[in-house]
Amino acid sequence: MTMKLYCFGESGHSYKAALGLAMSGLDWEPVFVDFFGGETRSATYRAEINPMGEAPVLVDGEVRLSQSGVILDYLSSKHGRFAGRGAAEAREVLRWVLWDNHKLSAVIGPVRFMLNFLPAEKRPAEVIAFNQGRLTGAYEVLDTHLAGREWMVGDTMSNADFTCCGYLYYPEPFGFDRAQWPNIDAWLTRLSQQPGWKAPYDLMPGNPSDRA
Repeated sequence: MTMKLYCFGESGHSYKAALGLAMSGLDWEPVFVDFFGGETRSATYRAEINPMGEAPVLVDGEVRLSQSGVILDYLSSKHGRFAGRGAAEAREVLRWVLWDNHKLSAVIGPVRFMLNFLPAEKRPAEVIAFNQGRLTGAYEVLDTHLAGREWMVGDTMSNADFTCCGYLYYPEPFGFDRAQWPNIDAWLTRLSQQPGWKAPYDLMPGNPSDRA
């Protein structure tokens, strides 16, 4: 049975789940969520797709899951890859998924949204600057961790890679310059060279140009 991923191209969290699906070789198809048209805020979406009013959502037969980290873990339970080799690595993968969700994606998402999807006159400059300062600290943690490593955990790709890269491939400016972080840059390049990898707007429907 073909799995369905409710997603949209601009969503970094959706990209994490879509990338996990693409790299796994599982049979899936994207279902476009019109976030900018208000779909996730609609009563129908909350009743039928996700009561949390968010994307992504994975539907696999009777299984319906939200939250990208949970989706990635579920996918690993199906194909047996990317969850870490052994209990110690599995905990380390989980550690980085939680770190990303709290320290990296949780900050990049709003900053990128404010800088690229709000009218210029509505962008709160002080809020953006404050959060970009927080992000500098997160980039330092990530770049230091990747020094001398090919992958986030162990010697192969894992869900830690898919979650931590989620927003870093997007072309819109939000204060992240790959050239300033050589270990992150090398890691992103390495990941993009793996079979199955695609950039966010090539992997999921929905693109800012659609609303231009």
